[in-house]
Amino acid sequence: MASVGQLRREGGKFGLLYASLGAIVGSGWLFGPLHAAQTAGPLSLFSWLIGALAILLLALVYAELGPLIPRSGAIVHISHLGNGSLLGWIWGWILFFSYVTIAPVEVTAVLTYANNYLPGFLEPGNQGLLSGRGFLAAVLLLGVFVAFNFLVIRWVLRINSVATWWKLLIPAATVFVLLSLSWHPENLRLVPSHGALEGMFAAVATSGIIFSFFGFRQAIDLAGESKDPGRSLPIAVIGAVLISALLYEALQFAFLVSVNPADLSHGGWAGVDFPGLTGPFAALALAVGAGWWSTVLYIDALVSPAGTGFIYVTSAARVSMAAGEMGVFPRFFTSINRFGVPWRALLLVYFVGILFFFPFPSWQKLVGYISSVTVLSYALGPIVLLQLRRAMPQTARPFRLWAAPVLAPLAFIVSNWIIFWAGLETLSFTFTALALLLGLYLLRRLFIPSEQRKPLGLRHMWWVFPYFGLLWLCSYLGPKALGGLGYISFFTDMGIVALLSLTVLRAAMAFAVPDREILRYMAEINEGKAAVGP
Repeated sequence: MASVGQLRREGGKFGLLYASLGAIVGSGWLFGPLHAAQTAGPLSLFSWLIGALAILLLALVYAELGPLIPRSGAIVHISHLGNGSLLGWIWGWILFFSYVTIAPVEVTAVLTYANNYLPGFLEPGNQGLLSGRGFLAAVLLLGVFVAFNFLVIRWVLRINSVATWWKLLIPAATVFVLLSLSWHPENLRLVPSHGALEGMFAAVATSGIIFSFFGFRQAIDLAGESKDPGRSLPIAVIGAVLISALLYEALQFAFLVSVNPADLSHGGWAGVDFPGLTGPFAALALAVGAGWWSTVLYIDALVSPAGTGFIYVTSAARVSMAAGEMGVFPRFFTSINRFGVPWRALLLVYFVGILFFFPFPSWQKLVGYISSVTVLSYALGPIVLLQLRRAMPQTARPFRLWAAPVLAPLAFIVSNWIIFWAGLETLSFTFTALALLLGLYLLRRLFIPSEQRKPLGLRHMWWVFPYFGLLWLCSYLGPKALGGLGYISFFTDMGIVALLSLTVLRAAMAFAVPDREILRYMAEINEGKAAVGP
């Protein structure tokens, strides 16, 4: 029995596996295959494979990092390790926004589907924008997720495990139903004649593919509530990515070959449409004569995204609590009640989540921005892994990434490619938001007595500014298909981004804080004493 103010270590390896898997399998499979097919046609099969490999690379990185810092919200602690307090503060905010926005996305997905049989949640003719009634329903549903998270972690994980089994069974059965009733392999030969390869890569970021794999870090975020984090975390993280990748690939294949070829006669895959576009799989099931399964899918369209939203509220609260522990947020948000629940952090997640129903209320709009912000939050992992390998070469690691000097830089390159594929508009939004956060940070320092200010650590993180600036410039001068001016071709730009990534990685390693400081900081984090001030 945990005492007041302590988290409870009640999560087993299967509970953590289901946490990651339940977070991955949400609204992505309901919408992603249609959008991917519209963008890349049959090459969308490779888009899912690219997305899976990219996320697997990052998952392998975090499978090593997670057990080294077995604390809830560990990713926030990781971000403060090697590059100074300012970078840790900025990354803490990146992480917070990348987590707190997911539950609103899933709530919007639930209401988008529900609008098919309970009209009024969406504005007519406005591409999925929430109506006033829809906004109120979204606020209430998000509140339900938060309320259930006030249970002890054991029950939170049990609820999620039950939901996860349902969420796996329904899409797997959908593949069987579609393939048994409609089989048109000739659809796979209808590849877009222009920009096919560009569309294949762009679909990874803009069609919801990468978004559909987000969630693998849930197990790491709950590390402080795990019975055996050293063994459980790698199993949960890697297993969740592999299982979901197989499921998504099967769903995309079933979607491609079950579409009636007559629907492709005008405009090809880009023109594929169904009555009730907000429910593509349900509409497709109805089109192939499985109206009964369409009803099941409409039910799942409530359960699947709701389950993901529920577990993301869980992890977002832990990330918020860790941000309070590290000084990114006030320590007010670190309070834990007698049930082991970070209740103030949960309320923060709720009220901030409501704000995201205002500017980006449609699923498709939200997904592009969140994909960019979340991948940006992942990008620091490979850097920290290499810094810890150098500072702590002899430390025992429950999971040790094979060929880390090769795979970690490759993971960093891939994460930057995904950000680049998201397009200029998304990058502009993301970097503008980060610039505003930096301005707020510096403004905040002006009101703090100089003797209480901690060093910014600019020497250790100066490389972030050219990193962000040049990445944006690559997008600005890049292909028109991604919103750029078209001066640099798609694959040439990818090569430039890869070279930029390696240069940035080298700079981050060269100007990291001294190894002895990393060792001291690791000890403080694991003892619960580390914090970064303004």
